[in-house]
Amino acid sequence: MITTSDIMVNFGGTPLFEGVNVKFVPGNCYGLIGANGAGKSTFLKVLSGELEPSAGSVHIPANLRMAKLEQDQFKFDEMVVLDTVLFGHPRLFEVHKERAELYAKPDFSEEDGARAAELEVEYADMNGYEAESEAASLLDGLGVPSELHYKTMGELEGGHKVRVLLAQALFGQPDILLLDEPTNHLDVHTIAWLENYISRLTTLVIVVSHDRHFLNNVCTHIADIDFRKVQVYAGNYDFWIQASELALRQRRDAQKKASDKAKELQAFIERFSSNASKAKQATSRKKLLAELTLDDLPVSTRKYPHIVFKPEREPGRVLLNVEGLTKTIDGEKILDNVSFSLQPGERVAFVGHDGRAKTALFDILAGVSEPDSGTFEWGSTITHAYFPRENEPFFDGVDLNLIDWLRQYTINKHEEDVRGFLGKMLFTGEDTLKPVNVLSGGERVRCMLARMMQVGANALIFDEPTNHLDLESITALNRAMEAAEDLVILLSSHDRELVNTVANRIIEIGPHGMVDHLMTFDEYIESDRVAQERVEIYGGVAAL
Repeated sequence: MITTSDIMVNFGGTPLFEGVNVKFVPGNCYGLIGANGAGKSTFLKVLSGELEPSAGSVHIPANLRMAKLEQDQFKFDEMVVLDTVLFGHPRLFEVHKERAELYAKPDFSEEDGARAAELEVEYADMNGYEAESEAASLLDGLGVPSELHYKTMGELEGGHKVRVLLAQALFGQPDILLLDEPTNHLDVHTIAWLENYISRLTTLVIVVSHDRHFLNNVCTHIADIDFRKVQVYAGNYDFWIQASELALRQRRDAQKKASDKAKELQAFIERFSSNASKAKQATSRKKLLAELTLDDLPVSTRKYPHIVFKPEREPGRVLLNVEGLTKTIDGEKILDNVSFSLQPGERVAFVGHDGRAKTALFDILAGVSEPDSGTFEWGSTITHAYFPRENEPFFDGVDLNLIDWLRQYTINKHEEDVRGFLGKMLFTGEDTLKPVNVLSGGERVRCMLARMMQVGANALIFDEPTNHLDLESITALNRAMEAAEDLVILLSSHDRELVNTVANRIIEIGPHGMVDHLMTFDEYIESDRVAQERVEIYGGVAAL
């Protein structure tokens, strides 16, 4: 159990959160959510003891073992992979190491024997004899093949390092488990394995994640950082959305009622205060007005951009026809005879191991590059807008502020209109005058979405649009794509919730062609044929 008492964290005179009194109970999984900058990772550091709060305290019983997902991929580069996992239980690792060193001594003494006996008892109590097999099992489940188990961490590529560090956090079933973005770099099958593993734990789990599907599947509670407080809600992420929107609506309704009542009382007082026959009633209303509290709504750190895709014209019956597209990059054929056509009402998600294949296809369809062979033709009614995976060419080296940057893509170039539009995308005040070459990743993505919204296209191509976005922006984008029912949508995304709620057709692109599925993404993942024959294809649905 973790109990916090009046926790406050203050940076530069402004509190991230204050007066935090929450209790986290074993057996529950808490999703820690909040807008970018609200203090999610900071709060985890406070709970883990890495950061001392400005005020208040955290109480954790001394007999409980805590594990936290390590964020530094290079911290264990000199260690063997299996040992790195065992290090997740520091005391067990110490005993394991000392025990091995004792038995390796050529001059094993009677004193060494006595010490070894002590270690054996402690080792057994910590289930040490099964430690290496448990570590290997965790690595296998997280997609780290056995041939890598005895390599050093420095020999592994980044994706495998992340998985080893996750295995380290899970090892030995700690009493308290803190996970910051645990699904990063994981494919959908590994995420499903992790969801199942966490769901079986009796451990207290607190997790930060932008993966809404993951939060829905593992969380029993949501801990929301907003209004400089931490509020715990029972239920998963979808339930929290409904509950929080209802609570905010109720607060706004209560404020409006109080405001309307105050205006009514004030009007009566002003009208009848000088009227002798009404003086008593006016005095009574003055007392009511004095007692009426008009508390402003607390300023939320959570803000949703206003994303709406409005086509200038509806698409006709003929949408897109692709015949035999082939593309080779750096001597490797990544598109091989890709052919498909679109029917009205179809929204297609492209999946596959190699993200380059999807990007190459989208670049060709958007007119950014040419295929080596094959043809494609958009319908005569179609105008398309493209959200590329890499947006650096739109910003790096560009000497424009935000207003002038967006003016390049707007029909109405009046500054006030552009400012108003940027405000809807959460750029207000002085932000609109920022040079675009200094924008953060999330700000650039919102700019690229604003650019798409300006052109009135009826076919939208999205290549990983949720990268760098917070949950609020992802939710707003998801809702906008669902609402744009008449638009043609082609997309690739890591976000399973987005793909599953938007797409009704899945096209799987592999090194030897493509496979077409008229189904939702959940149906695609759950189908026996995909599960049995094409597990490896989705190794990049870290690329979806």
